Amino acid sequence: MPEFAYPILVYAHLLLFVLWLGADVGVFVLGQHFRRRETYTLEQRIALLKLLVEIDMVPRSAWALMVPLSLSVVQLGGWWDAPVWLVVGAWVVGIAWLWLVWDSHMHDMTPRAARNRKIEGWLRWIIGGFYLWLGAQSLIINAPLIPDWLAWKAFMFGLIFVAAIMIDVAFKPVGAQLAAVMEQGSSDETEIPLRQTMDKTRLWVWAVYILLLITAFLGNVKPSF
Repeated sequence: MPEFAYPILVYAHLLLFVLWLGADVGVFVLGQHFRRRETYTLEQRIALLKLLVEIDMVPRSAWALMVPLSLSVVQLGGWWDAPVWLVVGAWVVGIAWLWLVWDSHMHDMTPRAARNRKIEGWLRWIIGGFYLWLGAQSLIINAPLIPDWLAWKAFMFGLIFVAAIMIDVAFKPVGAQLAAVMEQGSSDETEIPLRQTMDKTRLWVWAVYILLLITAFLGNVKPSF
């Protein structure tokens, strides 16, 4: 069984990538349809938005689990002799992060969800900073990650954190803007600010897609620099 541990982890890592990117594409498509005010009624668009939120739980869950899984793959594959405490801690943090994501979803629009998301926000910045440091230091001094492709992958993963965090930051005004559409009806006055916010958010979404593809390329091709 031990000989199957590494390929199983690699498979799980690949599966998380597919779920993350695939579900994110679904979120993107639903967002595109939500924007078509001339095609759908407001009630239909709200239903699309609710479905978007549900599907968005898949990439959010994959993101949380990708952190401990990536460290486990690197350690078990012999790419980095990471301290056991770091790997174990990553799993504790990853599972706690996953719980925060789902608990916030189940208690949306409550002080409990707001508290969870604040904690999650700090976690994402700290973990993102760790991966940026890990990748940058490895590129500069060739340690602790020796292959350059792996160092670049770690750095790109850190950039994914930054871009994904910025999606939530850019999307934050949508709550009040959507409420205005529902209360005052669909018009240029209520729809244009909402459309502008969604357009700004899409820039960060594309950044995540590009970074995910680059990261996957580095992990699978393992190019020599």
